[in-house]
Amino acid sequence: MAPLGELLAGVRGVLLDISGVLYDSGAGGGTAIAGSVEAVARLKRSRLKVRFCTNESQKSRAELVGQLRRLGFDISEGEVTAPAPAACQILKERGLRPHLLIHDGVRSEFDQIDTSNPNCVVIADAGESFSYQNMNSAFQVLMELENPVLISLGKGRYYKETSGLMLDVGPYMKALEYACGIQAEVVGKPSPEFFKSALQAIGVEAHQFLSM
Repeated sequence: MAPLGELLAGVRGVLLDISGVLYDSGAGGGTAIAGSVEAVARLKRSRLKVRFCTNESQKSRAELVGQLRRLGFDISEGEVTAPAPAACQILKERGLRPHLLIHDGVRSEFDQIDTSNPNCVVIADAGESFSYQNMNSAFQVLMELENPVLISLGKGRYYKETSGLMLDVGPYMKALEYACGIQAEVVGKPSPEFFKSALQAIGVEAHQFLSM
């Protein structure tokens, strides 16, 4: 195996995942994964540029950052690339008015978005809001559109909390895709555009970063 210095030659930045890498979410704010607080601090003291990338869609960036800071992480809201703000930018650029099937914890991210007379659906990890009634309402909106647009904040199958594994947005996204005969537009990991926006934020080229 090549020496660490050789492996890092040309690397200028690091993209860090949050859930399952830095901490496990759950009741009481979750728990930091052993060694993660110290690892982030060491990276920030190094010559490398650090950016946090997350598919978290149950919390606003402000709430997520506050939670991580309480766990001891050195992190600010401006260092986090998250799907909800990215989706809002897309909605504004394309004149889309979403029907929101999302968690109440992230709803504040969409406060400046027009949701009247919806011409698309935005789906995220809605947790307990993934009821039959709410899924069917989203289905009905899509089926009434001539050119249905479904935007999904991530497409994960499941994630880990301190209480165990939890279904993510992916299975519900797939249900709407199947029912409506459409393909969702994914905003968040693993979308190349999502990673590209994170790299642009720290001024690093695609061949100059590590992802963890």
